[in-house]
Amino acid sequence: MDPYNFIKHPVSTEKAIRMMESENKLVFVVDNNADKPDIRKAVESMFGVKVTQVNVYHSPKGKKLAYVKLDASSPALDVATQLGLI
Repeated sequence: MDPYNFIKHPVSTEKAIRMMESENKLVFVVDNNADKPDIRKAVESMFGVKVTQVNVYHSPKGKKLAYVKLDASSPALDVATQLGLI
């Protein structure tokens, strides 16, 4: 399956930027049918990083958010710069 089907777009709110800096996490809006292993594989293949943990949140507005914690060897700020968030 194509990883671009699972990851819709990154979230660039103030909270998400703080999480990038302090916790080495990225936040993405993902497809409602994507599960944690799918999200992990998609992020690892799209950005060439090592993912240590994936948490999923279903918002009241019907969006599904994935909080992706990256390994210490792959800084989240580098990925954010690659995406044009920073």
